[in-house]
Amino acid sequence: MPKASEIKKNQAVEYEGRVYFVKDIERSVPQGRAGGSLYRMRMYDVVTDQKLDETFKDSDMLNQADLVRRPVSFSYADGEEYVFMDTEDFTQYMLNKDAIADELLFINEDTEGLMVILVSDSPVAIDLPPTVELEIEETDPSVKGGSATARTKPARLTTGLVVQVPEHISTGDRIKINVEERKFLSRA
Repeated sequence: MPKASEIKKNQAVEYEGRVYFVKDIERSVPQGRAGGSLYRMRMYDVVTDQKLDETFKDSDMLNQADLVRRPVSFSYADGEEYVFMDTEDFTQYMLNKDAIADELLFINEDTEGLMVILVSDSPVAIDLPPTVELEIEETDPSVKGGSATARTKPARLTTGLVVQVPEHISTGDRIKINVEERKFLSRA
């Protein structure tokens, strides 16, 4: 049983008889308190997808739920449902658009390295690779002689994500994006 301070984002925990998927963690150190940090976790019920915000002391013990990661590729969107196919046994997993809204900004048909996270054989989230390659749909015209380290400009990618790119990058270029920081890395 790990302490609350050892729980990481995208882990599943059992809390009050239910399984929750941890989407976000904020750590705070209250002033004037002898003792440790507080961890505010935003969790989603795996079955009902209800949100729960709960605060734990760093020494609180939590049960970790069984979590399985399977390699998948994006297949297609069916209304509000997005279908991912297991690349090993071809099982199809459906995830609601609202549950993976942030991840969809980094996913297209070519995205490799995707993992579906299963809790009790139910898909609950998508785990992204550290970097993805996406195409620029719209940006200001490239500046001739613009250097790679000079000023930046906003660029909208085919998935709807907007990132800052160097001036020499133009519409139609494929670029690498750091997923965690949402930043331009290089041309692809």
